[in-house]
Amino acid sequence: MNTFFDFIFQNFNYIILGLIFLILIWLILVQVQIFKVSKRLKRVFRGSKAKDLEEILLREIRDLERAQDKIKELQKISRHLDKMASASIQRIGIIRFNPFKDIGGDQSFSIALLDSKNNGLVISSLFSKEGARLYTKPIEAEKSLYNLSTEEKEAIKKATSE
Repeated sequence: MNTFFDFIFQNFNYIILGLIFLILIWLILVQVQIFKVSKRLKRVFRGSKAKDLEEILLREIRDLERAQDKIKELQKISRHLDKMASASIQRIGIIRFNPFKDIGGDQSFSIALLDSKNNGLVISSLFSKEGARLYTKPIEAEKSLYNLSTEEKEAIKKATSE
């Protein structure tokens, strides 16, 4: 045991220098870690007048709640637009024809204007020497309560097939 203490007393200066060296290395490593944490905190607090992390988190929660409210509002608008779009004219079919042999060209037409559920109307125009006549018939699920001409049926079929 005496040899151990003799060794310590003889090399006391070297042991102290070694310990100081180890403490310096440890201090440098701690400083590096503190610098990294400080850099991250600056990034978190950047542009903020907040004094602590709790204040920042509360502000972020408020912003998130506002964003969720806006998302709900946008979803409501989207549902309304979907409803409007399904009721609007989405399918169109047009057929030109010549109903009278004595008049040249396909001056007459039938046009079907339908929504996504195949509801809407068919408009027919018959052109003759005396003038043009216009007819319209309501359509529900590709059918009408009124008799449909061959051309009107074709217009509906063309609208629903595209």
